[in-house]
Amino acid sequence: MARSTNNNCASKKQPPSFKRRLMAWALNTILITGIFITGYVAYIYMRMPSLEAILHETRPAALVFMDKNGNEIRASGRIMGTPVSIDTLPPHVWQAIVAIEDKRFFEHGPIDIRGITRAIISNLASGRIAAGGSTITQQTAKNIFLSRDKKISRKVQELILAHWLENRFSKNQILDLYMNRVSLVGGMRGIDAASRIMFQTSANNLNIAQAAQIAAMLKAPTTYSPLRNPDKNIQRARVILQEMVRQGYITLNQARIAAKQLAPATPTSDTNLYRYWTDFVIDEVKSRIGTFETDLYVYTTMDMQLQEHVANTLSQKTPPYQGAVIAMETDGAIRAMSGGTDYQTSQFNRATAPRQPGSSFKPVVYLVALENGLTPDSYVNDSPFAIGDYNPKNYNERYYGDITLATAFAKSVNSVPLKLTEMYGIENILSMAGRLGVGTRLRREYSTVLGASEMTLLDLTNIYAVIWNAGNSVHPYSITKITDQSGNIIYERNPSEPITVLHPETVEHMTKMLADVIAPGGTGGRARTNGVLGGKTGTSNENRDAWFVGATNNLVIGVWMGNDDFTPMDSKITGGTIPAEIFREIIQNK
Repeated sequence: MARSTNNNCASKKQPPSFKRRLMAWALNTILITGIFITGYVAYIYMRMPSLEAILHETRPAALVFMDKNGNEIRASGRIMGTPVSIDTLPPHVWQAIVAIEDKRFFEHGPIDIRGITRAIISNLASGRIAAGGSTITQQTAKNIFLSRDKKISRKVQELILAHWLENRFSKNQILDLYMNRVSLVGGMRGIDAASRIMFQTSANNLNIAQAAQIAAMLKAPTTYSPLRNPDKNIQRARVILQEMVRQGYITLNQARIAAKQLAPATPTSDTNLYRYWTDFVIDEVKSRIGTFETDLYVYTTMDMQLQEHVANTLSQKTPPYQGAVIAMETDGAIRAMSGGTDYQTSQFNRATAPRQPGSSFKPVVYLVALENGLTPDSYVNDSPFAIGDYNPKNYNERYYGDITLATAFAKSVNSVPLKLTEMYGIENILSMAGRLGVGTRLRREYSTVLGASEMTLLDLTNIYAVIWNAGNSVHPYSITKITDQSGNIIYERNPSEPITVLHPETVEHMTKMLADVIAPGGTGGRARTNGVLGGKTGTSNENRDAWFVGATNNLVIGVWMGNDDFTPMDSKITGGTIPAEIFREIIQNK
């Protein structure tokens, strides 16, 4: 019996309809895409650094240097300002930030759909990227935790981190993170750092106008800097004040008052003026306490006003040569130190570099003579002197015959100290130098008497400080105490009682002779001015080094001038010329 054709058709499997095929394809695509996205997100997540490690990132410990009055000089190694918090800041500081950066910050989650939509519409209308839709949480993730590469992977990381932040922290804590780590100026992070650099105050002291100017920088720190582009900064700050009024943070009258206070920021003083000093103090810190892992406050002996004057005078008077200046009190407290004419050009500290002191070493020899019974009025003979092949001449090759000890010293003749050394022995000269603090580094030879053995400006100034300290020992120091951030004392100077190095009568005679050096006819006449007690010049062979060391009632100041490569200066430059003039200018304007 024949089969029915209709039955045969019914028994066959019907092909799926187009609609069913489309749905199946869509589901597969969604599934595969979901798997791919999930895998990609997991891959990106696995490649991210530890979130906990990022959150608790370590940084180099900073040293904050304070002057003798407790004022901050500068900080070394500081990359962040003092931590701030929404709980302790004046409300207008964080309100200015929220008003302009993310007005719905406390209402939305990790991302702001309304903000993104609004930004897209605004950008389409303007035909350019005129607005962004990132939340403060996203900015925290982007600016603090991630690189600035414009890659899809970074955007994925940003979204992951934004969700992590929102789930881990409160809104207040996220805002704290943002304010403390956002980079605004000079490679430093945090609004407190920006506040200190821009307005010389902490973020806790910002007024409404200053808070708006700080917030204005968040869009583009360089473009809207009140230092570099004050007009753009002030224009944007006005917009922020309007937003703060519109969002109910401040009144219209407060905004008007703040608008009148908007002004270009005043840059902080040039900290390079202090860099030779702070570099020196860093070495002192390490020698006192070794390594350190927390921020420290170093209270130093610096007089900031004197330091600035010293640095400016040196940079004006010594070019095209180099120079250095040290000013210390007679108890050893170093009040100023400048190791060169321009720290930016050269960081080498010439105040601690050994050079030949020339005739400025001669007081050591004369002190031995005075201790052995000579007086400033004792007669000595100035005539050619030679010992073996060593036969140095006077500076002007002129000899005075029989002259007083004081005259020989004032005119800085060479033969007399050599004859005194022959009379009393080189060992006694080196022993005296040791008592004054520098003997162990001097060569046992006659040329040392005329300043051929190198010493630093700090060493030389210390010698003279002993004389003007009534003959008592002097140990230069730069630090009075070191504390941690909580004020706990890590180190505190505990001075020992000074030792009497020179007999009072010897000191009396020597200070009189030093006074004669700056009197008419002495080599240091250019240093003479009101309040100067005396001084001594020094010039090494071929005018390679020129020195002057002098004193007032409370300061001993040493000046050096020369070339770093030891080449001679102009033959007219001696210790009694520019170095003496630098000393006088420092004294007159201190």
